[in-house]
Amino acid sequence: MLCDYLPQRLCEFPALDENLLREMRKSVDAGFKAFVRAYGDTLDSALQPLQWFLNWLENLFVGAPWIVFLAILAAIVYLASRSLRITLGTLLSMTAIGLVGLWQDTMVTLAMVTVCTLISIVIGLPIGILMARSDRLQSTVNPVLDVMQTLPSFVYLIPVVMIFGIGKVPGLIAVVVYAVPPMIRLTNLGIRLVDREVLEAADAFGSSPRQKLFDVQIPLALPTIMAGINQTIMMALAMVVVASMIGVGGLGRNVLQAIANQFFTVGFLNGFALVVIAIIFDRTSQAFGKRIQRYTEVVHG
Repeated sequence: MLCDYLPQRLCEFPALDENLLREMRKSVDAGFKAFVRAYGDTLDSALQPLQWFLNWLENLFVGAPWIVFLAILAAIVYLASRSLRITLGTLLSMTAIGLVGLWQDTMVTLAMVTVCTLISIVIGLPIGILMARSDRLQSTVNPVLDVMQTLPSFVYLIPVVMIFGIGKVPGLIAVVVYAVPPMIRLTNLGIRLVDREVLEAADAFGSSPRQKLFDVQIPLALPTIMAGINQTIMMALAMVVVASMIGVGGLGRNVLQAIANQFFTVGFLNGFALVVIAIIFDRTSQAFGKRIQRYTEVVHG
């Protein structure tokens, strides 16, 4: 090796003093624990409505008769996609999930993913719009989104658990942190890609900034925004398994238990159910996005 012929000081990186590093870690940990003691209860109370909404939706999904839920789901999928093939595939896939005994766990997972997606849209849409209107804000937010997408999910589970403990709300926060960046990025991208000539025409007709945003930019950016919603749903489903480590139930918990106990069949079936949900959401949202794109092309083209 090259280091055999070089001085040791050139081969070993000069790290900081170990005692100094230990003191720095202690200071940061002590400061964060003090913050949790001071504001943990306040933050927990502020997020209590999310707990109520999640519990209500979960009880609604789990308590609904399966035939009623399937009928409503089929209607939603058909209205969004206008595809009998996708609707029939949804019915067959959900029926298969029920036949293998995973209906209730699937409803719990669907409730979690639905709430996380709604929160991601509520957070991501306004931030994406603001980023599209300000280059300075975009340059500030982009590094934060890079960190959110590349930081291992197990790392930001630590502060979430320290503040909120074990339960559904901490899992929900972890899923949203992981899933919201695509919503922000693609909303920003979609609005920035709107043709300048269209915006100039809107200005020529005397449109106010608000009218230009809601009547021109957002409608033309909807296909890209729908792609962001699609990616947010996919990432939320991917994060459900990790979030099961801190108390989120449903299919993710079953997968985690299958890994711990080496139950291949249990893990495969629950993984299959997650794949089925992902495909249903993906095909439906893609078909809806294509319909919106064709409509905007007809209206504005």
